[in-house]
Amino acid sequence: MTKKVVLAIVFCIASTTAHASDPLMEQVRQWRSTHEPLIVRQLSEFTAIPSLAGNAPGLVTMARRLQTELSQRGFQTKLLQAGADEPPVVYGELDTPGARRTVVFYAHYDGQPVVRAEWETDPFAPVLRSGPDPKSPDVDWSHQRPPFNPEWRLFGRAASDDKSSIIAFLAAFDALKAWRRSPSVNIKVFWEGEEEPGSPHLADNLRQNRALLAADLWLIGDGPMHQSRRRTLYFGARGMFDLRATIYGPIRPLHSGHYGNWAPNPAYLAAELIMDLRAPDGSIRIPGFDRDVRPLTVAEQQAIKALPPVEPSLAREFGIAHGEGDEGLTAGTMHPALNVVGLQAGGPARAIPATAEVALDFRLVPDQTPEHVREQVEKRLQDLGWTVLHAEPDAATRSTQSRLVKLDWGHGYPGYRADMSSPAARAVLATTERAAGGPVAVLPMMGASVPMYLFASQLDVPAIGLPIVNHDNNQHAANENARLQNLWDSIETYAAMLGELNW
Repeated sequence: MTKKVVLAIVFCIASTTAHASDPLMEQVRQWRSTHEPLIVRQLSEFTAIPSLAGNAPGLVTMARRLQTELSQRGFQTKLLQAGADEPPVVYGELDTPGARRTVVFYAHYDGQPVVRAEWETDPFAPVLRSGPDPKSPDVDWSHQRPPFNPEWRLFGRAASDDKSSIIAFLAAFDALKAWRRSPSVNIKVFWEGEEEPGSPHLADNLRQNRALLAADLWLIGDGPMHQSRRRTLYFGARGMFDLRATIYGPIRPLHSGHYGNWAPNPAYLAAELIMDLRAPDGSIRIPGFDRDVRPLTVAEQQAIKALPPVEPSLAREFGIAHGEGDEGLTAGTMHPALNVVGLQAGGPARAIPATAEVALDFRLVPDQTPEHVREQVEKRLQDLGWTVLHAEPDAATRSTQSRLVKLDWGHGYPGYRADMSSPAARAVLATTERAAGGPVAVLPMMGASVPMYLFASQLDVPAIGLPIVNHDNNQHAANENARLQNLWDSIETYAAMLGELNW
């Protein structure tokens, strides 16, 4: 038998297996179809709790509600805190007799702060709408009988990021219990309350609870699915490092007619600073910046090539002519990024401002570190004639130095990519394909940032991303929303992870 014939047979068997009807999925689908109002109601209740970064009462309320939900389902629970000012981590565990593997399910229950004026309606009075437009007609679902329209969307802060993942986990567990299906793994739950501000206490929490969190795998329920709407796995995530640069000019705003062409203009200098660090195609203008970058493996490159093309449809959706660079979306997000996420200058009309501020967002890839990135950025600016400060300039500095910039670095962490060929990775992929009834989108690394590296470095365990929400969910922006079909699909995926995953 030739090699080509063998490969063809293997492919056919794998394809047939992936598309074969899964009895567990049929049971879960049947349970979900009769419980849709209950699931939506629970997501709505969760979304109504203002568990925002910086809102301690809302975070505590959410944490206690989640602890109750787990306790009612038979989990042993506790709230973990590494620091007095830390929102509690909701921890739960449930052993399965005879199970050989332990899996930790991660999500975060905190959401981004909101600017109420930017929202169509109150972000904590969730509204079900008939489509993705926040002006779409409202749906009075309280009197609707299932099945619900899968394109309906629930609008509210944190509805998708990450409360949908938490609801999917709970609903999947309930479906298994209703059908008397035992889990295939020992289950641990780790729901964090400060992911949005960068998880500043996560490392300490993992270190202090290393024995409690012992496991074979972490599944990360954060992030959107691939833009093709295929169910998705990601095997890593870029790290992040925030920087706020303040550029100084005169000690007070000056009339642009009287002093223009003479007084240094911080707004113009801010544009110069950006161009000193970033090229129009998105590449970073720092010599040697990519020296630490770990190359993609052949398997990772092949996974990217296998993804459905989405760039033309996204360009239409976003109203842009084309993207930066020529590699495509996913290939582009395998590189480090420097994003300008804020730019502020000016005050009185027709005046040269006294200061300008630029907010920069670095996305890091393995094996870059925040420490080395900081060193590279500051050296680059100094080499180009900038006077780099870390405190407000005094009068002597102002009168003797030019191109003054104060750099305020935020909390940062490295990127991470798991081994896609490990037994755990292969088992997760196979289980997801069975749940989906076909191929899934495999991302070697998600473009956004999740502190996955900590689970590997602190606990010596692999982490794999299990994103479930719609890509057009307005994550971190006004009118965040969760598409129902994504929620229905995710309940099946979580049920497969709870009831069929093994290796």
